[in-house]
Amino acid sequence: MTKLSMPGDVTSDIEVTHISAHGIWLLSGEKEYFLPYDQFPWFRDKTVREILNVQEVAPGHFYWPDLDVDLSTEIIERPERFPLVDKVS
Repeated sequence: MTKLSMPGDVTSDIEVTHISAHGIWLLSGEKEYFLPYDQFPWFRDKTVREILNVQEVAPGHFYWPDLDVDLSTEIIERPERFPLVDKVS
C-alpha cells in the first residue's frame, strides 16, 4: 500500500488542462477557468513546462513559480476589476 500524503498535507486538484493559441484552461476541483492571453499575458510565449507547473497555495489562490505569477479566482473570474498597468521605465 502506497501512502499518498501525510495527514495535514495540503493537496489540491489543480491542473492546466489545455494550452492553445488563445489562452490556457485551468481546472481546480470541478471548476474550469479560461485565461485568455489578452487578459493574462504572462502565459503567452512561455514553455509548456512553465505553464503546467502550477500550485494551489491556498483555496482559490494559484501560483506558477517558474513564471512568478500569482492569481486568485477573483482575478480570473473578474479580470476587468484588475486592469493591467504597464509601467514605462
